[in-house]
Amino acid sequence: MEKPEFWHARPTHYWHQTTTIDPTFSFARQYESAGFDGLLFFDTQNLAPECYVSLAAAAKETSSLKLGTGVTNPMTRHAAVTASAMATLQLISDGRAYLGIGRGDSSLAHLGYSPSSVGKFEKYLADLQLYLRGKEVEFEKDSDIDLLNLGDQPDTSRIQWFGESQKVPVGVAATGPKVISIAAQHAERVDLMLGASAERVEWGIELVKEARNNHDNQCQGSISAYINIVVHDDKETAWKLALPSIASQARFASMHGKPIGPVSDETRQILSKIHSSYNMKKHGQLGNEFITSSFAHEFGIYGPPSYCVDRLSQLTEMGVDRFILIGSPDLAAPEQEIVSMAKRLTEEVIPRFS
Repeated sequence: MEKPEFWHARPTHYWHQTTTIDPTFSFARQYESAGFDGLLFFDTQNLAPECYVSLAAAAKETSSLKLGTGVTNPMTRHAAVTASAMATLQLISDGRAYLGIGRGDSSLAHLGYSPSSVGKFEKYLADLQLYLRGKEVEFEKDSDIDLLNLGDQPDTSRIQWFGESQKVPVGVAATGPKVISIAAQHAERVDLMLGASAERVEWGIELVKEARNNHDNQCQGSISAYINIVVHDDKETAWKLALPSIASQARFASMHGKPIGPVSDETRQILSKIHSSYNMKKHGQLGNEFITSSFAHEFGIYGPPSYCVDRLSQLTEMGVDRFILIGSPDLAAPEQEIVSMAKRLTEEVIPRFS
């Protein structure tokens, strides 16, 4: 079994309501020195600092840590803008860039929009990959460039400054069958947002395999799992510490009201309650009294080091080669008690996979 990668996703509003911004971005070195393989920044402009500026700053503070979006979306930036920003990060970080993308959530909700449709998302993703490969992209049908009355004009869109820069890998944060299939066809990596249940992750992996077998696509990439994890000697204390992030992550499994993937009757009922009661004004900050211990352990990993290693190992053996920790204790948090919890992961769990 090869060693899986461990990435952390910021910002940290899951663990403290006021995100402290270090203008030097030197905190990125803490993740690098602690053994993390990558660091992701949320592209949610109303709730977190601008992700591409943050990534560039973090790149200058680190030498080996991979850096990327976790995640961006198809609406707030044109595909050419996203590709150019990522190619720039790839250049200044010496090949450490990673582009994580999804249909959009809090970034769009705080602008008054719902997530992009599956069709628009697939088109954007296909165009994005063309741009990242230095290929031409057809103009939209409603292009009005003719109104410029130029002597000559572009016939297609292509980013021209790439040169021989390395292709930035793309990963899609995916929960439902349609987006998982699109990710398997168009992206180098599928980042499953299905929780920590082996049954649910296996379901997602089988969808990925099916989509890749049925399509002659250019990408035959790897599989990640977004996981919330708290290392603590007591399992019950552990999941209760993570309560504010559990509903935030689990809600993707019932985004449109109907639970996605294999779930128990209890899980189905709780997902329905999360769907009907979720408050985007307090995104990632509120717990729910109806979250139960069994539900929490289905969508996250909470307990002593040996228990966490066993759960992660099970997912690794199934084919997950990267864990993206989201809503987990933050190694760079201003509160020492949170840092202490985070260190238990980096000192007692991650080294077990070396």
